[in-house]
Amino acid sequence: MKKLTAVLMASAIAMTAAHAQGGTVTVVTSFSKDVTDPFKAAFEAANPGYALEVQNKNTNAGVQYLTETKANNQTDLFWASAPDAFHTLKANQLLASFVPSVEGLPEKVGSYDVNDPDGFFFGFAASGYGIMWNERYIKANELAAPAEWSDLKHPQYYDHVVMAAPSRSGTTHLTVETILQGEGWDAGWGTLKSVGGNFQQVMDRSFGVPDAVNSGQAGIGIVIDFFAFSAQASGFPVGFSYPSVTTVVPANIAIVANAPNHDGAEVFVNFLLSEPGQEVLLEPTIRRLPINPATYAKAPEGFPNPYEDARFQAMINFNGDLSSARSAVVDVLFDQLITFQLDNLKAATRAVHAAEAALVGKDNAEAGALIAEAHALIAAMPFDHEQAVSPEITDAFTGGENKTSRQSELEQAWATFAAENYAAAKAKAEAALALLS
Repeated sequence: MKKLTAVLMASAIAMTAAHAQGGTVTVVTSFSKDVTDPFKAAFEAANPGYALEVQNKNTNAGVQYLTETKANNQTDLFWASAPDAFHTLKANQLLASFVPSVEGLPEKVGSYDVNDPDGFFFGFAASGYGIMWNERYIKANELAAPAEWSDLKHPQYYDHVVMAAPSRSGTTHLTVETILQGEGWDAGWGTLKSVGGNFQQVMDRSFGVPDAVNSGQAGIGIVIDFFAFSAQASGFPVGFSYPSVTTVVPANIAIVANAPNHDGAEVFVNFLLSEPGQEVLLEPTIRRLPINPATYAKAPEGFPNPYEDARFQAMINFNGDLSSARSAVVDVLFDQLITFQLDNLKAATRAVHAAEAALVGKDNAEAGALIAEAHALIAAMPFDHEQAVSPEITDAFTGGENKTSRQSELEQAWATFAAENYAAAKAKAEAALALLS
């Protein structure tokens, strides 16, 4: 009995000592285990006495969780790709300011600030957005490798493209916002809906897109760049392109306000930004662009370098404040116009494709006019970019998980708008085809 008591006392002393050295650091993150496990192992090895506890939630769910638990916060760090999520958390006073001890890091990546100027969140990796494809799939289906968003509007890609819903993926929201900011509200939504008409499906999670492309379930995916780079490092036959309208922004980490282990959170942030932490980003399962320029000396051949590659200097200047201001509106609008209307959108798109194919080589002004009207109906939007950030609309999306009656009213109106327009577009395209038959 005395021996058992001694063992228990020794164990308790060891646990107390470990806690004194660091204890548990709890992070809420949208990153998968392929990303977090290598960092957990490297951090714990470099910092004996610390344990990293990872709670995986998609970006929107993570923001909501921190909001709901702020009165009794149990989270030390928030770690995700979407900068607008950090802008939202900062605006709601859910983050703590901090000055990392790591020196020599750049102020900008591309045209985007690496860190929050007030010290509430910090870039640890750079992320770009583009198009991934399965080489074997596109060869078997006689498809061209796409380079631009506009390429994906082409009829050859019908039923070959996949994308995640921005309402379920912070990185996909950034892709949508990049297109809207780069092309403008109306033209951007026109592109998104034209490409959406060629979707095979809209995925629930961003991870599902590269999985579908890697496996050959789908040929083409709209993704964050590291999904393609890690797939290539793992031996999958995939290609990737940054369209000319895209951006590179930092993926971030932040210390949560009133973190139970604030000191441990600081240690993790400093580790993440240090040379050993940055080198973890180059592991085959991760392959994200390091924020530290020096790390690229150890990168594999052909790996993009945003500090030397001219493509990155030409990318658009992403407006994180604008993205944050209309985040909920854009996400819900995408679902009501594309995700939940996918069958109707695809039917209209297929009818337009058939009519356009029949018009080739023929002089029929009436059919051409009907096809143009069908395109306009598909591209039409229920409101403009100014209304998207107006209190009249944004105030409807302030209920968190408890949907407001105004939000439900708007969702129904947008869904009805889309369904009616797609049905009318399909009818006009079919009328054009009849004239050409």
